[in-house]
Amino acid sequence: MSIIVLGTVALDTVKTPHGQRRHMLGGSAVHFSMSCRLFTDVHLVAIIGGDFPARHVDFLHRKGLVLTSLLRSKGKTFRWEGEYQGDLNSALTRNTELGVLLSFSPMVSESQRRIKNIFLANVDPDIQSRLLDSMHAPHLVGLDSMNYWIHNKRASLVRLFKRVDVYVANDQEARDLTGEHNLIKAARRLRALGPRIVLIKKGEHGVILSCDKFQFCLPAYPTAAVVDPTGAGDTFAGGFMGYLCSKPLTEVNLKKAIAYGTIAASFNVEGFGLERTSRLTLAQVNKRLQEFKKILRF
Repeated sequence: MSIIVLGTVALDTVKTPHGQRRHMLGGSAVHFSMSCRLFTDVHLVAIIGGDFPARHVDFLHRKGLVLTSLLRSKGKTFRWEGEYQGDLNSALTRNTELGVLLSFSPMVSESQRRIKNIFLANVDPDIQSRLLDSMHAPHLVGLDSMNYWIHNKRASLVRLFKRVDVYVANDQEARDLTGEHNLIKAARRLRALGPRIVLIKKGEHGVILSCDKFQFCLPAYPTAAVVDPTGAGDTFAGGFMGYLCSKPLTEVNLKKAIAYGTIAASFNVEGFGLERTSRLTLAQVNKRLQEFKKILRF
C-alpha cells in the first residue's frame, strides 16, 4: 500500500560541533520519505521555489518518490538555518524564510485522493487541513507539528486532532500543548483531544507510545556517532508509518513500528542532512534492529 506525505521540501543550513553545511536538501517531507520509502511507495506533496536546484528533484526521483504533487512556484524555496550545541538535543533556529510556503495550497490527483495512508508532516495546520479535506476515506492518518504552530495556530492544530489517528510530538511540544510536565499525563491529555495513538519523542532518551489499551516505552539506539540530529524526528515518523502501511494496528505491530522508526532515526543522526538515510537499505535497518534486540534483552 502507498502513503501520501504532506510537508516541507527545504534548503537547510546546519551548524554542529562537527562542522557546517549550507543549503542542503531537507525539510519534513523529505526526511520522512527517506525512511518511509524502505517500506512502501511514497507520494510527496510539497512546494518548491524557482531557486530550487534541479539536481535535488532528480535525486528525489532516483529515490523512488512519486513527485506529481511537488509544485514549483515563483519565489524562494523554504529555507531553515539552525545550530546545535552541547548535547545536540535541540536546535537554535538562526533564520527561517517561509518563501513559497506562504501561498501553498496542496494539489493532488484523483488517484492520490484515494490513498488510504496519510502523514501530515510539519507544516502550517491550515495547509494540513486542506489536504485532509481533499482525501477520500483515509484509513490511517498521522500528524506532526512544531512549537511555532502550537503557539501561533493552536486552534487550527487542535481541530485537526479530532481527524487523525496518530499524533507525533517531541517532549517540549507535548508539554506546551497540555501544560503537563509529566509526559505520561501529557500523552493522556493529548489522546483526550482526539488521536487514539500518541507518540512522544524524547531525543536521545527514546520514545513513549500511549493508546487506550497499553503504554510502551523504547530507548534510543545507543550511538556515539551523533553528527547532525536535523530530521531525526521526521525519519522516525517515516519508519513508523511506513511499517504500519500494510499492517493492522495491533499491539505487536505498533511496537515493531516504533522499533523500526527508532533504528531509522539512529542512522539519520550519523551524518549531515540525508548523508546516511539517502543510502539506507532495509537490510541495513534489519541488521541494526537485531543488534538493538540483543542490547534490550535482560
